[in-house]
Amino acid sequence: MVGGNHTPASPAPTVCVTGAAGFVGSWLVMKLLQRGYIVHATVRDPGNAQKVKHLLELPKGEGKLKVWKGVLEEEGSFDEAIAGCEGVFHVAAAVNFASKDPENEVIKPAVKGILSIINSCAKAKTVKKLVFTSSTAAVHIKETQQLEYDESSWSDLDFIYANKMGGWMYFASKTLAEKEAWKAAKEKQIEFISIIPPLVIGPFLIPTFPLSLVTALSPIMGNGLHHNIIKQGKFVHLDDLCEAQIFLYQHPKAGGRFICSSHHATIHDVAKMIRHNWPEYYVPSEFKGIEKELPIVSFSSKKLQEMGFQFKYTLEDMYKGAIETLRKKGLLPYSTKEPADIEQEQHSGKEPKS
Repeated sequence: MVGGNHTPASPAPTVCVTGAAGFVGSWLVMKLLQRGYIVHATVRDPGNAQKVKHLLELPKGEGKLKVWKGVLEEEGSFDEAIAGCEGVFHVAAAVNFASKDPENEVIKPAVKGILSIINSCAKAKTVKKLVFTSSTAAVHIKETQQLEYDESSWSDLDFIYANKMGGWMYFASKTLAEKEAWKAAKEKQIEFISIIPPLVIGPFLIPTFPLSLVTALSPIMGNGLHHNIIKQGKFVHLDDLCEAQIFLYQHPKAGGRFICSSHHATIHDVAKMIRHNWPEYYVPSEFKGIEKELPIVSFSSKKLQEMGFQFKYTLEDMYKGAIETLRKKGLLPYSTKEPADIEQEQHSGKEPKS
């Protein structure tokens, strides 16, 4: 049943989620448990209590959640976790923008990891579908930019390697991993789907500050290196992404690549929205090196929506969930302005200071 829960009368299917301790992976595990799935969750170090505590404390996890070790660089590392599973959600990714050896620390692990998982699926002989979480980084990094992208677009590896722009190793890893995955899945006759999210925002379970939220909240945090990423931003709520992953896994006719992007906005739109909803934060009105007038760039989710999927959340919902969670975890201050400045703005009825 597409999008449904499993009744007590039907046996609960077993699925594997890689990268289960991460920002996306842990939320996906939670959603799967809520639907009655038995989940094999893989993490790099199951013995690290700090990194798996949020998984082990999930409601409905008792008796239905098992944590396994899975390392992208180690062939066969996922064999045991995937054995007996009907489905696999590959979310794990090597992300290290500061790497001094990106080829061996980011790119090769990403490619080896997905190929290892496809091999594990083939060995298991029980896996009906593999859902791979790719990225818009595999879609739009090319010399000539477009105003709209769909699933037919691929990032240009020659352009990425020739220019080695900021974040190039991540762009290359996601593009290479997905391309190699499609070849291997066809060869091994594994039913394969890739879901392609842009910047993912929302409430979360992990104990640390998610990298995607460092980017999303860069207008507040003043991290100029991240401003270009949301200069012409594309966004999706974490919950919408995980719902879409499960939707595509359950849909009998789903196949191919699926962009999962619900909103687009420039950095100026985002800044205005933050100033309006959270006037207690200082947000600049101008961003160095970024033009004031910017065309909107969008990623079309038409294919996903035509399958019947519906997005639930607004851009404000995404930021609200993220900010509230960061505050509760003590990862974001409640204000970056003096109380007197906030009070003066509220009494004057003017747009908050930038």
